[in-house]
Amino acid sequence: MNAPERHLKPTPRRSGELAGIVRVNEEIKAIVATAFRINLMALNAIFLAKRAGNAALGFGVLSNELRRFAQDLTRHMASLRDMTSGSVGSVTGVVQQQRNSAILAEAIRLSGEVPGVREARRRGAARLADQQTRLRALDLRLRAAVEETQQLVELGGVLARSAKIEAAYGGGFSPALMQVSTDFAEVIAQIKRSLEVLGKERLVKD
Repeated sequence: MNAPERHLKPTPRRSGELAGIVRVNEEIKAIVATAFRINLMALNAIFLAKRAGNAALGFGVLSNELRRFAQDLTRHMASLRDMTSGSVGSVTGVVQQQRNSAILAEAIRLSGEVPGVREARRRGAARLADQQTRLRALDLRLRAAVEETQQLVELGGVLARSAKIEAAYGGGFSPALMQVSTDFAEVIAQIKRSLEVLGKERLVKD
């Protein structure tokens, strides 16, 4: 690789940020799919509780709450998805602006002063600073949204544990209700792990 090509390569940091956004989007997709699964599980649990009758009234109430939880979680993840869809363009814009700056710097290095080049670099630097500021603000919003979603999932965990307690009073349906509540707990634990991954990702590398 010759010297000009080295100057024009995208920085590893920006490449890492783009890869980070891809990982964030993949985790969001996984959580959305899991929320859809919880919704179906809750519907099945409601029907099962109705079959169990009075012995599973409490379980039925909690199943309804878990269904609402799944719907709330889906809305949260849709909001996160909207945030990250814009971040791909933001990071790409930063990478392009850095590349443009490198091209102008190389032109100055090879040809000396060229009319308008330094002014173009100055304008480019201002655009780059603005893009980076917006990306940092987006990163903060994303992190806040993840924390809010984590609090919601903690509530989902409480509902799943409560459903497990109620399952013990389900009479002849108790084993089936216990299995459903165990499935709820496992799926919510899976969502927690995905959110932990999201919480560690940063759209802007320090």
